[in-house]
Amino acid sequence: MSSATRHRLPLAGVLRLGRPSDIWFKPALSVVVAVAPPNLVLLALGRLDLAMYTMAGSLCALYGHNRPYAARARVLAWVVLGMVGGLAVSLIAASLTGEAVVLVTVGAVMAAVQKTVSDATRLGPPANVVLTFISSASLFAPQTLDQVPGHAALALAAGMWAWLVGMAPGLLRPHGPERRATAQALNAAAGYADTRGTADGHVRTRAASAAAIHAARQSLLARGARPDRTRRALERLLVRAEVALSAPADSDPARLRAWARELRGTGRIPRVESPCASADELPGAEAEPAHPRRPLRHRLAPLAPIALRTAIGCALAGYASLALGVGRPYWALVTAASLYQANVTLTWSRGIQRVVGNVVGVLLFAALTPLAHLHPVALVLCTLALGFGAEALIGRNYWLGSVCVTPMALLITEFARAQNPAELMTQRVADTLVGALVGFVAAVAVTNRRAGDRLEHALTAAEGARERAARLLAEPHPAPRALETARRALAAALVDLRATADSVSGEWWQRALPEERVVLAEQSGHRTLAATVRRQGLAPRARAQDQDENQSEQQGRQRNERQRMQQGTQQGQDQDPGRTTEDIRP
Repeated sequence: MSSATRHRLPLAGVLRLGRPSDIWFKPALSVVVAVAPPNLVLLALGRLDLAMYTMAGSLCALYGHNRPYAARARVLAWVVLGMVGGLAVSLIAASLTGEAVVLVTVGAVMAAVQKTVSDATRLGPPANVVLTFISSASLFAPQTLDQVPGHAALALAAGMWAWLVGMAPGLLRPHGPERRATAQALNAAAGYADTRGTADGHVRTRAASAAAIHAARQSLLARGARPDRTRRALERLLVRAEVALSAPADSDPARLRAWARELRGTGRIPRVESPCASADELPGAEAEPAHPRRPLRHRLAPLAPIALRTAIGCALAGYASLALGVGRPYWALVTAASLYQANVTLTWSRGIQRVVGNVVGVLLFAALTPLAHLHPVALVLCTLALGFGAEALIGRNYWLGSVCVTPMALLITEFARAQNPAELMTQRVADTLVGALVGFVAAVAVTNRRAGDRLEHALTAAEGARERAARLLAEPHPAPRALETARRALAAALVDLRATADSVSGEWWQRALPEERVVLAEQSGHRTLAATVRRQGLAPRARAQDQDENQSEQQGRQRNERQRMQQGTQQGQDQDPGRTTEDIRP
Protein backbone atom coordinates (compact mmCIF):
# COMPACT_ATOMS: atom_id res chain seq x y z
CA MET A 1 0.00 0.00 0.00
CA SER A 2 1.43 3.40 -0.97
CA SER A 3 1.75 6.33 1.31
CA ALA A 4 -1.01 8.06 -0.63
CA THR A 5 -3.59 5.54 0.59
CA ARG A 6 -3.09 6.53 4.20
CA HIS A 7 -4.15 10.16 3.92
CA ARG A 8 -6.42 11.42 6.65
CA LEU A 9 -9.46 13.39 5.60
CA PRO A 10 -8.81 16.94 6.85
CA LEU A 11 -11.25 18.82 9.04
CA ALA A 12 -9.12 21.52 10.65
CA GLY A 13 -8.88 24.59 8.48
CA VAL A 14 -11.46 23.50 5.88
CA LEU A 15 -13.76 26.37 6.84
CA ARG A 16 -11.03 28.87 7.69
CA LEU A 17 -11.43 32.22 5.98
CA GLY A 18 -8.63 33.52 3.81
CA ARG A 19 -7.81 36.96 2.49
CA PRO A 20 -10.12 38.34 -0.19
CA SER A 21 -8.89 38.58 -3.74
CA ASP A 22 -7.27 41.86 -4.79
CA ILE A 23 -10.03 42.34 -7.34
CA TRP A 24 -12.97 40.77 -5.49
CA PHE A 25 -15.16 43.72 -6.40
CA LYS A 26 -14.66 43.31 -10.16
CA PRO A 27 -16.54 40.01 -10.66
CA ALA A 28 -19.02 41.10 -7.98
CA LEU A 29 -19.85 44.34 -9.81
CA SER A 30 -19.70 42.64 -13.20
CA VAL A 31 -22.36 40.10 -12.33
CA VAL A 32 -24.68 42.87 -11.10
CA VAL A 33 -24.17 44.99 -14.22
CA ALA A 34 -24.57 41.97 -16.50
CA VAL A 35 -27.68 40.55 -14.80
CA ALA A 36 -29.62 43.71 -13.90
CA PRO A 37 -30.54 45.17 -17.35
CA PRO A 38 -31.93 41.93 -18.89
CA ASN A 39 -33.87 41.08 -15.75
CA LEU A 40 -35.29 44.57 -15.38
CA VAL A 41 -36.34 44.62 -19.04
CA LEU A 42 -38.11 41.28 -18.62
CA LEU A 43 -39.73 42.56 -15.46
CA ALA A 44 -41.05 45.62 -17.29
CA LEU A 45 -42.43 43.36 -20.04
CA GLY A 46 -44.05 41.05 -17.51
CA ARG A 47 -41.97 38.07 -18.67
CA LEU A 48 -39.76 37.42 -15.68
CA ASP A 49 -40.34 33.72 -16.35
CA LEU A 50 -37.76 34.05 -19.16
CA ALA A 51 -35.07 35.30 -16.79
CA MET A 52 -33.54 31.84 -16.46
CA TYR A 53 -32.44 32.05 -20.09
CA THR A 54 -30.99 35.54 -19.86
CA MET A 55 -29.24 34.58 -16.62
CA ALA A 56 -27.39 31.89 -18.58
CA GLY A 57 -25.75 34.52 -20.76
CA SER A 58 -25.33 37.13 -18.04
CA LEU A 59 -23.38 34.81 -15.75
CA CYS A 60 -20.63 34.59 -18.39
CA ALA A 61 -19.45 37.94 -16.99
CA LEU A 62 -17.93 36.01 -14.08
CA TYR A 63 -15.09 34.65 -16.22
CA GLY A 64 -11.71 35.92 -17.30
CA HIS A 65 -11.10 38.75 -14.82
CA ASN A 66 -7.42 37.86 -14.33
CA ARG A 67 -6.62 37.63 -18.03
CA PRO A 68 -5.17 40.39 -20.23
CA TYR A 69 -7.87 41.94 -22.37
CA ALA A 70 -6.72 40.43 -25.67
CA ALA A 71 -6.93 36.96 -24.11
CA ARG A 72 -10.09 37.83 -22.16
CA ALA A 73 -11.93 38.71 -25.36
CA ARG A 74 -11.34 35.23 -26.74
CA VAL A 75 -12.07 33.43 -23.47
CA LEU A 76 -15.34 35.26 -22.90
CA ALA A 77 -16.43 34.58 -26.47
CA TRP A 78 -15.79 30.85 -26.02
CA VAL A 79 -17.56 30.84 -22.65
CA VAL A 80 -20.62 32.49 -24.16
CA LEU A 81 -20.69 29.98 -27.02
CA GLY A 82 -20.18 27.09 -24.59
CA MET A 83 -22.93 28.36 -22.30
CA VAL A 84 -25.42 28.85 -25.14
CA GLY A 85 -24.46 25.51 -26.69
CA GLY A 86 -24.97 23.65 -23.41
CA LEU A 87 -28.26 25.43 -22.84
CA ALA A 88 -29.47 24.51 -26.34
CA VAL A 89 -28.58 20.84 -25.87
CA SER A 90 -30.42 20.76 -22.55
CA LEU A 91 -33.52 22.47 -23.95
CA ILE A 92 -33.63 20.12 -26.92
CA ALA A 93 -33.34 17.11 -24.61
CA ALA A 94 -36.08 18.51 -22.37
CA SER A 95 -38.37 19.00 -25.37
CA LEU A 96 -37.78 15.48 -26.68
CA THR A 97 -38.32 13.49 -23.49
CA GLY A 98 -39.69 13.87 -20.01
CA GLU A 99 -38.01 10.73 -18.69
CA ALA A 100 -36.09 11.90 -15.65
CA VAL A 101 -33.51 9.08 -15.77
CA VAL A 102 -32.61 9.99 -19.35
CA LEU A 103 -32.35 13.67 -18.48
CA VAL A 104 -30.09 12.96 -15.51
CA THR A 105 -27.86 10.83 -17.74
CA VAL A 106 -27.60 13.63 -20.30
CA GLY A 107 -26.81 16.10 -17.52
CA ALA A 108 -24.07 13.87 -16.09
CA VAL A 109 -22.38 13.46 -19.49
CA MET A 110 -22.55 17.21 -20.09
CA ALA A 111 -21.11 17.88 -16.62
CA ALA A 112 -18.16 15.58 -17.37
CA VAL A 113 -17.50 17.31 -20.70
CA GLN A 114 -17.69 20.76 -19.12
CA LYS A 115 -15.38 19.75 -16.28
CA THR A 116 -12.81 18.22 -18.63
CA VAL A 117 -12.73 21.10 -21.09
CA SER A 118 -12.54 23.76 -18.37
CA ASP A 119 -9.63 21.94 -16.69
CA ALA A 120 -7.81 21.29 -19.96
CA THR A 121 -8.08 24.92 -21.04
CA ARG A 122 -7.38 26.22 -17.51
CA LEU A 123 -10.51 28.32 -17.72
CA GLY A 124 -10.22 29.57 -14.17
CA PRO A 125 -12.94 30.39 -11.65
CA PRO A 126 -15.82 29.69 -11.56
CA ALA A 127 -14.74 26.91 -13.96
CA ASN A 128 -17.40 24.39 -14.91
CA VAL A 129 -19.80 24.89 -11.99
CA VAL A 130 -21.85 27.74 -13.48
CA LEU A 131 -22.03 26.00 -16.87
CA THR A 132 -23.23 22.79 -15.25
CA PHE A 133 -25.76 24.62 -13.07
CA ILE A 134 -27.40 26.26 -16.10
CA SER A 135 -27.38 23.21 -18.36
CA SER A 136 -28.63 20.76 -15.72
CA ALA A 137 -31.39 23.07 -14.49
CA SER A 138 -32.54 23.63 -18.08
CA LEU A 139 -32.98 19.89 -18.55
CA PHE A 140 -36.00 20.01 -16.26
CA ALA A 141 -37.57 23.22 -17.64
CA PRO A 142 -40.85 22.62 -19.53
CA GLN A 143 -39.94 23.07 -23.18
CA THR A 144 -41.05 22.48 -26.76
CA LEU A 145 -38.84 22.35 -29.82
CA ASP A 146 -40.26 25.53 -31.33
CA GLN A 147 -39.33 27.47 -28.18
CA VAL A 148 -35.66 26.44 -28.19
CA PRO A 149 -34.37 28.97 -30.79
CA GLY A 150 -35.99 31.92 -29.00
CA HIS A 151 -34.72 30.91 -25.59
CA ALA A 152 -31.21 30.27 -26.91
CA ALA A 153 -31.31 33.68 -28.61
CA LEU A 154 -32.14 35.33 -25.29
CA ALA A 155 -29.12 33.66 -23.71
CA LEU A 156 -26.91 34.69 -26.62
CA ALA A 157 -28.05 38.32 -26.42
CA ALA A 158 -27.39 38.42 -22.67
CA GLY A 159 -24.04 36.73 -23.29
CA MET A 160 -23.05 39.44 -25.75
CA TRP A 161 -23.92 42.05 -23.12
CA ALA A 162 -21.83 40.12 -20.57
CA TRP A 163 -18.91 40.15 -23.05
CA LEU A 164 -19.13 43.94 -23.24
CA VAL A 165 -19.29 44.19 -19.44
CA GLY A 166 -16.19 42.02 -19.11
CA MET A 167 -14.23 44.06 -21.64
CA ALA A 168 -15.36 47.54 -20.54
CA PRO A 169 -12.69 48.06 -17.81
CA GLY A 170 -10.05 47.84 -20.53
CA LEU A 171 -11.07 51.30 -21.71
CA LEU A 172 -9.79 52.77 -18.43
CA ARG A 173 -6.98 50.34 -17.54
CA PRO A 174 -5.85 48.57 -20.70
CA HIS A 175 -2.93 46.94 -18.84
CA GLY A 176 -4.73 46.36 -15.55
CA PRO A 177 -4.39 42.54 -15.46
CA GLU A 178 -0.70 42.67 -16.35
CA ARG A 179 -0.06 45.31 -13.69
CA ARG A 180 -1.82 43.21 -11.04
CA ALA A 181 0.06 40.06 -12.02
CA THR A 182 3.39 41.90 -11.85
CA ALA A 183 2.47 43.40 -8.47
CA GLN A 184 1.62 39.95 -7.12
CA ALA A 185 4.97 38.65 -8.37
CA LEU A 186 6.81 41.51 -6.65
CA ASN A 187 4.97 40.90 -3.37
CA ALA A 188 5.65 37.17 -3.55
CA ALA A 189 9.33 37.82 -4.28
CA ALA A 190 9.44 40.21 -1.32
CA GLY A 191 8.06 37.45 0.88
CA TYR A 192 10.85 35.13 -0.24
CA ALA A 193 13.45 37.86 0.21
CA ASP A 194 12.25 38.21 3.81
CA THR A 195 13.36 34.63 4.44
CA ARG A 196 16.86 35.41 3.07
CA GLY A 197 16.60 31.98 1.47
CA THR A 198 17.28 30.14 4.74
CA ALA A 199 14.46 30.85 7.23
CA ASP A 200 11.80 28.31 8.13
CA GLY A 201 9.33 27.77 5.32
CA HIS A 202 11.62 29.28 2.68
CA VAL A 203 11.16 26.31 0.32
CA ARG A 204 7.40 26.71 0.19
CA THR A 205 7.74 30.48 -0.07
CA ARG A 206 10.18 30.11 -2.94
CA ALA A 207 7.74 27.84 -4.79
CA ALA A 208 4.92 30.37 -4.31
CA SER A 209 7.16 33.16 -5.54
CA ALA A 210 8.21 31.18 -8.60
CA ALA A 211 4.56 30.45 -9.41
CA ALA A 212 3.61 34.14 -9.12
CA ILE A 213 6.52 35.20 -11.33
CA HIS A 214 5.62 32.58 -13.92
CA ALA A 215 1.97 33.71 -13.91
CA ALA A 216 3.07 37.31 -14.45
CA ARG A 217 5.36 36.22 -17.26
CA GLN A 218 2.51 34.36 -18.94
CA SER A 219 0.32 37.44 -18.57
CA LEU A 220 2.90 39.60 -20.32
CA LEU A 221 3.31 36.98 -23.05
CA ALA A 222 -0.42 36.37 -23.56
CA ARG A 223 -1.34 35.64 -27.15
CA GLY A 224 -2.51 38.73 -28.96
CA ALA A 225 -0.69 41.14 -26.63
CA ARG A 226 1.49 43.60 -28.51
CA PRO A 227 4.83 44.73 -27.11
CA ASP A 228 4.68 48.34 -25.95
CA ARG A 229 6.33 50.69 -23.46
CA THR A 230 4.07 49.60 -20.61
CA ARG A 231 4.88 45.93 -21.03
CA ARG A 232 8.57 46.76 -21.32
CA ALA A 233 8.40 48.62 -18.01
CA LEU A 234 6.55 45.73 -16.37
CA GLU A 235 9.14 43.35 -17.82
CA ARG A 236 11.92 45.25 -16.06
CA LEU A 237 10.05 45.07 -12.77
CA LEU A 238 9.51 41.36 -13.28
CA VAL A 239 13.25 40.93 -13.80
CA ARG A 240 13.73 42.45 -10.33
CA ALA A 241 11.36 39.84 -8.91
CA GLU A 242 13.35 37.11 -10.63
CA VAL A 243 16.56 38.47 -9.18
CA ALA A 244 15.00 38.32 -5.71
CA LEU A 245 14.05 34.70 -6.33
CA SER A 246 17.63 33.85 -7.31
CA ALA A 247 19.43 36.05 -4.76
CA PRO A 248 17.09 36.80 -1.83
CA ALA A 249 19.92 38.01 0.41
CA ASP A 250 20.78 40.74 -2.11
CA SER A 251 17.21 42.02 -2.49
CA ASP A 252 15.30 44.69 -0.60
CA PRO A 253 11.79 43.43 0.30
CA ALA A 254 10.57 46.93 1.18
CA ARG A 255 11.50 48.26 -2.24
CA LEU A 256 9.80 45.34 -3.98
CA ARG A 257 6.60 45.98 -2.03
CA ALA A 258 6.79 49.70 -2.76
CA TRP A 259 6.96 48.98 -6.49
CA ALA A 260 3.99 46.64 -6.15
CA ARG A 261 1.93 49.37 -4.45
CA GLU A 262 2.76 51.83 -7.22
CA LEU A 263 1.29 49.46 -9.79
CA ARG A 264 -2.17 49.88 -8.31
CA GLY A 265 -4.59 52.23 -10.01
CA THR A 266 -3.77 54.02 -13.24
CA GLY A 267 -0.65 55.90 -12.15
CA ARG A 268 2.70 55.77 -13.87
CA ILE A 269 4.64 52.54 -13.69
CA PRO A 270 7.72 52.97 -11.50
CA ARG A 271 10.88 53.31 -13.53
CA VAL A 272 13.67 51.07 -12.34
CA GLU A 273 17.24 50.85 -13.47
CA SER A 274 18.37 47.65 -15.09
CA PRO A 275 20.37 45.40 -12.73
CA CYS A 276 23.25 45.65 -15.17
CA ALA A 277 24.04 47.21 -18.50
CA SER A 278 23.34 44.06 -20.45
CA ALA A 279 19.90 43.64 -18.95
CA ASP A 280 18.44 46.12 -21.42
CA GLU A 281 19.47 43.78 -24.21
CA LEU A 282 17.64 40.77 -22.84
CA PRO A 283 14.75 39.51 -24.99
CA GLY A 284 11.50 40.81 -23.60
CA ALA A 285 7.96 40.04 -24.65
CA GLU A 286 9.14 38.94 -28.10
CA ALA A 287 11.19 36.05 -26.72
CA GLU A 288 10.04 32.54 -27.40
CA PRO A 289 7.33 31.21 -25.07
CA ALA A 290 8.61 29.01 -22.27
CA HIS A 291 6.40 26.08 -23.26
CA PRO A 292 4.73 25.59 -26.65
CA ARG A 293 1.01 25.04 -26.14
CA ARG A 294 0.19 21.35 -26.40
CA PRO A 295 -2.70 20.20 -28.61
CA LEU A 296 -6.03 20.00 -26.79
CA ARG A 297 -6.24 16.21 -27.14
CA HIS A 298 -2.91 15.83 -25.30
CA ARG A 299 -4.22 17.99 -22.48
CA LEU A 300 -7.48 16.05 -22.33
CA ALA A 301 -5.93 12.59 -22.08
CA PRO A 302 -4.63 12.87 -18.45
CA LEU A 303 -8.05 14.14 -17.38
CA ALA A 304 -9.90 10.97 -18.39
CA PRO A 305 -10.15 9.65 -14.78
CA ILE A 306 -11.55 12.99 -13.59
CA ALA A 307 -14.07 13.00 -16.44
CA LEU A 308 -15.17 9.45 -15.60
CA ARG A 309 -15.35 10.35 -11.91
CA THR A 310 -17.54 13.36 -12.70
CA ALA A 311 -19.86 11.49 -15.06
CA ILE A 312 -20.42 8.56 -12.69
CA GLY A 313 -20.73 10.72 -9.57
CA CYS A 314 -23.21 13.15 -11.13
CA ALA A 315 -25.30 10.36 -12.63
CA LEU A 316 -25.46 8.38 -9.38
CA ALA A 317 -26.30 11.53 -7.40
CA GLY A 318 -29.17 12.32 -9.75
CA TYR A 319 -30.45 8.72 -9.69
CA ALA A 320 -30.30 8.66 -5.88
CA SER A 321 -32.29 11.89 -5.71
CA LEU A 322 -34.92 10.41 -8.01
CA ALA A 323 -35.06 7.21 -5.97
CA LEU A 324 -35.66 9.19 -2.79
CA GLY A 325 -38.37 11.22 -4.49
CA VAL A 326 -36.80 14.56 -3.64
CA GLY A 327 -38.10 16.14 -6.83
CA ARG A 328 -35.17 18.22 -8.13
CA PRO A 329 -32.41 15.80 -9.11
CA TYR A 330 -30.41 18.50 -10.89
CA TRP A 331 -29.53 20.03 -7.54
CA ALA A 332 -27.92 16.76 -6.45
CA LEU A 333 -26.19 16.54 -9.83
CA VAL A 334 -24.76 20.06 -9.55
CA THR A 335 -23.64 19.41 -5.98
CA ALA A 336 -21.67 16.37 -7.11
CA ALA A 337 -20.19 18.27 -10.07
CA SER A 338 -19.03 21.09 -7.81
CA LEU A 339 -17.07 18.72 -5.56
CA TYR A 340 -14.53 17.36 -8.01
CA GLN A 341 -11.16 19.00 -7.56
CA ALA A 342 -7.63 17.95 -8.49
CA ASN A 343 -7.56 15.04 -6.01
CA VAL A 344 -9.66 13.16 -3.48
CA THR A 345 -8.40 15.14 -0.48
CA LEU A 346 -9.40 18.46 -2.03
CA THR A 347 -12.70 16.93 -3.13
CA TRP A 348 -13.42 16.00 0.49
CA SER A 349 -12.69 19.56 1.62
CA ARG A 350 -14.93 21.00 -1.07
CA GLY A 351 -17.71 18.63 -0.01
CA ILE A 352 -17.58 19.91 3.58
CA GLN A 353 -17.58 23.50 2.36
CA ARG A 354 -20.49 22.85 0.00
CA VAL A 355 -22.67 21.23 2.65
CA VAL A 356 -22.02 23.89 5.28
CA GLY A 357 -22.52 26.74 2.83
CA ASN A 358 -25.75 25.33 1.43
CA VAL A 359 -27.29 24.64 4.83
CA VAL A 360 -26.53 28.16 6.06
CA GLY A 361 -27.70 29.52 2.71
CA VAL A 362 -31.04 27.77 3.09
CA LEU A 363 -31.48 29.54 6.44
CA LEU A 364 -30.68 32.86 4.74
CA PHE A 365 -33.30 32.06 2.10
CA ALA A 366 -35.87 31.55 4.83
CA ALA A 367 -35.07 35.02 6.19
CA LEU A 368 -35.21 36.68 2.75
CA THR A 369 -38.36 34.99 1.44
CA PRO A 370 -40.88 37.40 3.06
CA LEU A 371 -39.02 40.34 1.54
CA ALA A 372 -38.67 38.74 -1.91
CA HIS A 373 -42.40 37.91 -2.02
CA LEU A 374 -43.44 41.52 -1.49
CA HIS A 375 -43.06 42.44 -5.16
CA PRO A 376 -41.25 41.13 -8.27
CA VAL A 377 -38.93 44.14 -8.06
CA ALA A 378 -37.90 43.02 -4.58
CA LEU A 379 -37.29 39.52 -5.95
CA VAL A 380 -34.96 40.86 -8.67
CA LEU A 381 -33.12 43.15 -6.26
CA CYS A 382 -32.59 40.29 -3.78
CA THR A 383 -31.04 38.11 -6.48
CA LEU A 384 -28.75 40.97 -7.52
CA ALA A 385 -27.63 41.56 -3.94
CA LEU A 386 -26.98 37.86 -3.42
CA GLY A 387 -25.04 37.65 -6.69
CA PHE A 388 -22.82 40.50 -5.55
CA GLY A 389 -22.33 38.90 -2.14
CA ALA A 390 -21.47 35.51 -3.62
CA GLU A 391 -18.65 36.87 -5.75
CA ALA A 392 -17.42 39.20 -3.02
CA LEU A 393 -17.16 36.39 -0.46
CA ILE A 394 -16.32 33.23 -2.38
CA GLY A 395 -12.65 34.18 -2.65
CA ARG A 396 -12.31 34.00 1.13
CA ASN A 397 -13.69 30.47 1.28
CA TYR A 398 -16.01 28.49 -0.96
CA TRP A 399 -18.52 27.85 1.82
CA LEU A 400 -18.94 31.55 2.49
CA GLY A 401 -19.77 32.25 -1.13
CA SER A 402 -22.21 29.31 -1.14
CA VAL A 403 -24.14 31.02 1.64
CA CYS A 404 -25.20 33.61 -0.98
CA VAL A 405 -25.28 31.31 -4.03
CA THR A 406 -27.82 28.95 -2.44
CA PRO A 407 -30.60 31.49 -1.72
CA MET A 408 -29.95 33.13 -5.11
CA ALA A 409 -30.51 29.79 -6.87
CA LEU A 410 -33.67 29.20 -4.84
CA LEU A 411 -35.03 32.65 -5.67
CA ILE A 412 -34.33 32.15 -9.38
CA THR A 413 -36.72 29.18 -9.34
CA GLU A 414 -39.45 31.64 -8.30
CA PHE A 415 -39.04 33.84 -11.38
CA ALA A 416 -41.64 31.73 -13.16
CA ARG A 417 -44.01 31.35 -10.18
CA ALA A 418 -44.00 31.59 -6.40
CA GLN A 419 -43.37 28.28 -4.67
CA ASN A 420 -43.67 26.79 -1.22
CA PRO A 421 -40.54 27.98 0.69
CA ALA A 422 -40.59 25.04 3.11
CA GLU A 423 -40.69 22.55 0.24
CA LEU A 424 -37.85 24.32 -1.58
CA MET A 425 -35.70 24.37 1.54
CA THR A 426 -36.30 20.69 2.31
CA GLN A 427 -35.52 19.64 -1.23
CA ARG A 428 -32.37 21.73 -1.38
CA VAL A 429 -30.93 20.35 1.85
CA ALA A 430 -31.80 16.77 0.88
CA ASP A 431 -30.29 17.10 -2.59
CA THR A 432 -27.18 18.73 -1.17
CA LEU A 433 -26.58 15.88 1.25
CA VAL A 434 -27.30 13.25 -1.39
CA GLY A 435 -25.09 14.91 -3.97
CA ALA A 436 -22.19 15.44 -1.57
CA LEU A 437 -22.29 11.89 -0.19
CA VAL A 438 -22.72 10.07 -3.48
CA GLY A 439 -20.30 12.39 -5.26
CA PHE A 440 -17.53 11.77 -2.75
CA VAL A 441 -18.08 8.01 -2.78
CA ALA A 442 -17.68 8.10 -6.56
CA ALA A 443 -14.46 10.09 -6.19
CA VAL A 444 -13.03 7.43 -3.90
CA ALA A 445 -14.26 4.53 -6.04
CA VAL A 446 -13.04 5.87 -9.40
CA THR A 447 -9.28 5.79 -9.00
CA ASN A 448 -6.87 8.09 -10.79
CA ARG A 449 -3.92 5.85 -11.55
CA ARG A 450 -2.61 8.38 -14.04
CA ALA A 451 -1.72 10.82 -11.27
CA GLY A 452 1.64 9.11 -10.72
CA ASP A 453 2.34 9.19 -14.45
CA ARG A 454 1.69 12.93 -14.49
CA LEU A 455 4.27 13.41 -11.76
CA GLU A 456 6.80 11.29 -13.65
CA HIS A 457 6.27 13.40 -16.77
CA ALA A 458 6.63 16.61 -14.77
CA LEU A 459 9.85 15.30 -13.21
CA THR A 460 11.25 14.33 -16.58
CA ALA A 461 10.37 17.72 -18.03
CA ALA A 462 11.99 19.59 -15.12
CA GLU A 463 15.15 17.49 -15.26
CA GLY A 464 15.37 17.92 -19.02
CA ALA A 465 14.89 21.68 -18.80
CA ARG A 466 17.63 21.89 -16.17
CA GLU A 467 20.02 19.89 -18.31
CA ARG A 468 19.37 22.12 -21.33
CA ALA A 469 19.99 25.24 -19.28
CA ALA A 470 23.15 23.71 -17.81
CA ARG A 471 24.51 22.89 -21.27
CA LEU A 472 24.03 26.50 -22.34
CA LEU A 473 25.72 27.73 -19.19
CA ALA A 474 28.70 25.50 -19.98
CA GLU A 475 29.21 27.28 -23.31
CA PRO A 476 31.72 30.16 -23.37
CA HIS A 477 29.30 32.58 -25.04
CA PRO A 478 25.72 31.28 -25.10
CA ALA A 479 23.24 33.20 -27.28
CA PRO A 480 21.26 35.62 -25.07
CA ARG A 481 17.93 34.64 -26.61
CA ALA A 482 18.63 30.92 -26.20
CA LEU A 483 19.68 31.42 -22.58
CA GLU A 484 16.57 33.49 -21.83
CA THR A 485 14.32 30.89 -23.44
CA ALA A 486 16.03 28.10 -21.48
CA ARG A 487 15.62 30.05 -18.26
CA ARG A 488 11.92 30.55 -18.88
CA ALA A 489 11.44 26.92 -19.80
CA LEU A 490 13.18 25.80 -16.60
CA ALA A 491 11.15 28.21 -14.47
CA ALA A 492 7.91 26.97 -16.05
CA ALA A 493 8.91 23.33 -15.58
CA LEU A 494 9.68 23.88 -11.88
CA VAL A 495 6.34 25.61 -11.32
CA ASP A 496 4.54 22.76 -13.08
CA LEU A 497 6.47 20.19 -11.05
CA ARG A 498 5.48 21.76 -7.74
CA ALA A 499 1.83 22.13 -8.77
CA THR A 500 1.71 18.54 -10.00
CA ALA A 501 3.37 17.20 -6.84
CA ASP A 502 0.90 19.09 -4.63
CA SER A 503 -2.00 17.78 -6.68
CA VAL A 504 -0.85 14.17 -6.83
CA SER A 505 0.00 14.01 -3.13
CA GLY A 506 -3.70 14.25 -2.26
CA GLU A 507 -4.80 11.45 -4.59
CA TRP A 508 -5.65 7.98 -3.23
CA TRP A 509 -4.98 4.43 -4.36
CA GLN A 510 -1.72 4.93 -6.20
CA ARG A 511 1.87 3.76 -5.99
CA ALA A 512 4.33 5.46 -3.66
CA LEU A 513 5.43 8.87 -4.87
CA PRO A 514 9.11 9.68 -5.63
CA GLU A 515 9.15 12.45 -3.03
CA GLU A 516 12.95 12.49 -2.63
CA ARG A 517 13.44 12.77 -6.37
CA VAL A 518 10.99 15.69 -6.49
CA VAL A 519 12.89 17.51 -3.74
CA LEU A 520 16.24 16.94 -5.44
CA ALA A 521 14.87 18.04 -8.82
CA GLU A 522 13.54 21.24 -7.30
CA GLN A 523 16.76 22.00 -5.44
CA SER A 524 19.02 21.43 -8.43
CA GLY A 525 16.57 23.20 -10.74
CA HIS A 526 16.43 26.34 -8.64
CA ARG A 527 20.23 26.38 -8.30
CA THR A 528 20.60 26.17 -12.06
CA LEU A 529 17.93 28.82 -12.46
CA ALA A 530 19.93 31.10 -10.18
CA ALA A 531 23.05 30.36 -12.20
CA THR A 532 21.30 31.47 -15.40
CA VAL A 533 20.28 34.73 -13.76
CA ARG A 534 23.87 35.34 -12.72
CA ARG A 535 25.18 34.40 -16.16
CA GLN A 536 22.82 36.93 -17.72
CA GLY A 537 24.32 39.54 -15.41
CA LEU A 538 21.07 40.22 -13.55
CA ALA A 539 22.29 39.40 -10.03
CA PRO A 540 25.60 40.14 -8.26
CA ARG A 541 27.65 37.00 -8.67
CA ALA A 542 29.60 36.71 -5.47
CA ARG A 543 26.89 37.17 -2.88
CA ALA A 544 24.29 35.35 -4.95
CA GLN A 545 26.66 32.42 -5.29
CA ASP A 546 27.30 32.36 -1.55
CA GLN A 547 23.58 32.41 -0.90
CA ASP A 548 23.00 29.60 -3.36
CA GLU A 549 25.72 27.49 -1.78
CA ASN A 550 24.32 28.07 1.72
CA GLN A 551 20.93 26.77 0.56
CA SER A 552 22.42 23.54 -0.75
CA GLU A 553 25.12 23.04 1.93
CA GLN A 554 23.03 20.89 4.21
CA GLN A 555 21.76 18.63 1.40
CA GLY A 556 25.20 18.15 -0.16
CA ARG A 557 27.35 17.72 2.98
CA GLN A 558 27.21 13.92 3.05
CA ARG A 559 27.89 13.64 -0.67
CA ASN A 560 30.96 15.88 -0.38
CA GLU A 561 32.30 13.89 2.55
CA ARG A 562 32.05 10.67 0.56
CA GLN A 563 33.85 12.27 -2.36
CA ARG A 564 36.70 13.47 -0.12
CA MET A 565 37.14 10.03 1.39
CA GLN A 566 37.22 8.36 -2.01
CA GLN A 567 39.53 10.85 -3.66
CA GLY A 568 41.93 11.30 -0.74
CA THR A 569 43.08 14.55 -2.31
CA GLN A 570 43.60 18.00 -0.92
CA GLN A 571 40.66 19.39 0.97
CA GLY A 572 40.91 22.74 -0.71
CA GLN A 573 39.98 21.39 -4.12
CA ASP A 574 36.43 22.79 -3.93
CA GLN A 575 37.81 26.31 -3.55
CA ASP A 576 39.55 26.62 -6.94
CA PRO A 577 37.99 28.00 -10.14
CA GLY A 578 36.79 24.56 -11.16
CA ARG A 579 33.89 25.15 -8.78
CA THR A 580 32.09 26.99 -11.53
CA THR A 581 31.26 23.66 -13.16
CA GLU A 582 29.59 22.45 -9.96
CA ASP A 583 27.68 25.72 -9.90
CA ILE A 584 26.41 25.11 -13.39
CA ARG A 585 25.54 21.45 -12.98
CA PRO A 586 24.49 20.94 -9.37
